[in-house]
Amino acid sequence: MHSAKPTSLPERRKLLGGLASVAGVSAAGLLGFTASAASGATKTPVAEPPHPAEPAVPEELLAQARLRDYKTRRSSSWDRSGGNSDAVPVEPGHAATILEATGAGVVTHLWFTINSPDPMHLKNLVLRAWWDGESSPSIEVPIGDFFGLCLGEYFVYQSELTAVAPVQALNAYFQMPFASAARITVTNEGKVKTDSLYFAADYVTLPALPPNIARFHAQYRQQAPCKGWTDKWENNWDAPVGDAKNLSGEGNYTFLEATGRGHFVGVTHGVLQNQGGWFGEGDDMIFIDGDTQPTINGTGTEDYYNGAWDFHGQPFANQRQGAPLIVDAERIGGRYCLYRWHVESPITFEKSIRVTMEHGHANHRSDNFYTTAYWYQTEPHAEFPALPAPAARVPRLFREGGPGAAPVPTGE
Repeated sequence: MHSAKPTSLPERRKLLGGLASVAGVSAAGLLGFTASAASGATKTPVAEPPHPAEPAVPEELLAQARLRDYKTRRSSSWDRSGGNSDAVPVEPGHAATILEATGAGVVTHLWFTINSPDPMHLKNLVLRAWWDGESSPSIEVPIGDFFGLCLGEYFVYQSELTAVAPVQALNAYFQMPFASAARITVTNEGKVKTDSLYFAADYVTLPALPPNIARFHAQYRQQAPCKGWTDKWENNWDAPVGDAKNLSGEGNYTFLEATGRGHFVGVTHGVLQNQGGWFGEGDDMIFIDGDTQPTINGTGTEDYYNGAWDFHGQPFANQRQGAPLIVDAERIGGRYCLYRWHVESPITFEKSIRVTMEHGHANHRSDNFYTTAYWYQTEPHAEFPALPAPAARVPRLFREGGPGAAPVPTGE
């Protein structure tokens, strides 16, 4: 076989030019450089045709599978001997440490169940938490109230952030970040020993917290009774009660008063009726960043809790709002536990916030309120009001006049 005669560069150009004209492209394109390359000019890469963009994958399809960069940990009451005594006793005046962690992280879940002969242990055991070595706690709440059991009794319900599962299992799912340290305790402020406190605090550790992260807070308050401005009325709509005006929020019950920057995420609310009729004609009024008139004004207590028409006495527990306990509705001794979570749009503040509610229309009623407010804010936080004494936290009736009330004996 004979080898082909070598082709000179001009002849190659002529041949390729002919081929290119047939294919509809230039010789320079086929060679991968411009015509000036033959004279030693710089080669210019040929642009590749654009690839079609890859379709975006919805994040919700991948969220559960996405790899995490944190480490999962738990602090619990498990028996360190390997036995089955998975609880700790708490003597009166003593505290159990639930979590002691250093470094950065986030508490994601708290769980408790309690065995105690004290009938009011839900009011007498107090949950406290400190973040990053602060001197005053960011959480200070009787343990039952923190989990929505605001009247010292158990009931089962489920919501997005708190739940009570059968039997007497307390759960909370707030995210509680810390940058350098976290400490959580439960103190027995009653007079009876808690035989068994079972607990678990689930948390994750992180190399560091990202910027712009607020700290979680929870604060208990009560007013027993809220003092109405009159005890001489028989119906919520009677004059002068129904005609009273309240534009400034004077005399309202206060859920929360805080300074700093942050956002309010919700409240749990227990009510014990000292008077007959519907307790919930009061409007919610929220004052933000020093506003003297309500920045946000509601239309009634049941409306704030996303119900309507006094709930018609029907308990309910939804993801973001509920009244899971309603007993003897609209009577003296009637009991309610309610909650509202603003997770769809937490209520923000730049300098301060005051979250309030009327107790009856224009504050004419005198029922008992027991509440816990939950919020995130920058530190330092304002000083909390003093926690009421254990005996004062126990719900009890007061003679306050109004509809259905027995006459008060002379001299009492």
